[in-house]
Amino acid sequence: MPHLDKQLKFFADRSLGRFEVPNGLRAAGLEIVTLSERYGIPKDETIKDETWLRDAGRRAEVVLMKDRKIRYRSHELSALRVHKVRAFCLTNGNLTGSEMIEYFAANMTQILVACEEPGPFIYIVHAATIEKLSI
Repeated sequence: MPHLDKQLKFFADRSLGRFEVPNGLRAAGLEIVTLSERYGIPKDETIKDETWLRDAGRRAEVVLMKDRKIRYRSHELSALRVHKVRAFCLTNGNLTGSEMIEYFAANMTQILVACEEPGPFIYIVHAATIEKLSI
């Protein structure tokens, strides 16, 4: 994993789980907060995506998620745009927790370079590359 800018903070959506993926990414050097850590349990299960996208954008956090349909939901896409969210999304719904960690870790250099640009944006995270979506 490349050297991480200590100013860069990440936010993990509920789709990545509460423990395995966030803790694996922390072990790899990321400063990351989860939806359940920010909003508490059980509120994390019902908080609207527009709300956490707004909050992550206001905090300038880089969002990590597994939600390939976000670009098709107008309220969420609007929140992403308005709050200039920088998002990286796994689209393979069959990945294990360790595979999700591997995908993000393998692409961290590309993710950091992409984060030098202001949001809003969404990148799809593949096994060995990232791909910018048109939003």
